[in-house]
Amino acid sequence: MPNRLALEHSPYLLQHQDNPVDWYPWGEEAFARARAEGKPIFLSIGYSTCHWCHVMAHESFEDEGIAARLNADFIAIKLDREERPDIDRVYMTFVQATTGSGGWPMSVWLTPSLQPFYGGTYFPPTSRWGRPGFLELLGEIARAWREERPRVVASAGRLFEQLQAMTRREPGADNQRAGAAAEADGLPVDRLAETVAEFGAIYDATRGGFGRAPRFPRPSELLFLLREHARTGSREAREMVVGTLRGMVRGGMHDQIGGGFHRYSVDGDWRVPHFEKMLYDQAQLLLALTEAAAMTGDDEFREAASGILTYVA
Repeated sequence: MPNRLALEHSPYLLQHQDNPVDWYPWGEEAFARARAEGKPIFLSIGYSTCHWCHVMAHESFEDEGIAARLNADFIAIKLDREERPDIDRVYMTFVQATTGSGGWPMSVWLTPSLQPFYGGTYFPPTSRWGRPGFLELLGEIARAWREERPRVVASAGRLFEQLQAMTRREPGADNQRAGAAAEADGLPVDRLAETVAEFGAIYDATRGGFGRAPRFPRPSELLFLLREHARTGSREAREMVVGTLRGMVRGGMHDQIGGGFHRYSVDGDWRVPHFEKMLYDQAQLLLALTEAAAMTGDDEFREAASGILTYVA
């Protein structure tokens, strides 16, 4: 029998209408029940083309045993990030701040007053690959809520205050204040050069890319570095762009046959793709590749850009 999501319009929510989980859409009906029953909320956020969202749905949300545990101890809410990016942004900020990473599906546990106290992304049904199992996690969180609720609520309140400060901060305010202070001290201010140096500190000079696996394309950052090279002649900015694009173009993230690029590389060598192509990635990578081709005259970049256009067409 379909659950409440059958009445929704979102493709993502409709994909879960036949789950045994007693899903609610985001709204007052779910919040009121959580308050009335004194239960924590399990909030699951994703979108219709998200691969790992489908994996977690098949492994956990379609499982009768896991659904029974979820229904007994929690109020379960399903949210489409493409419908409500404002809500997604708030809880993604929490997950990134508390775990150091983020992504979808996003799994967040909230108090009845919607304050988050635990979160993560994909969880396998049972513990594996160094990740806690979703079923075991549900049991431990339910135990903590029963036995240590005042501590959990107090901790959630403190975290939520910090979260509000982060999300309400005026964009650029910190940089403006820091810049004013630096100028007052008579120090030279070049925020753009500082940003290039920050990218340089996490750049992988051997394989290209920034930070550790998984490797995302991050084209907006490459476009920034291209413009800094054009503005200042920065050799470091140029090398980071060329090294990263070569790693992507020559690796498995690049569809060598069909054209275009997959969402990211699972490993640090650009070899193993996450098989999902996003249109916005194609658009931004097209810009980065064409600008890099113009800068370097490299036919490899020009051909990869042409392949994106062929794929999208």
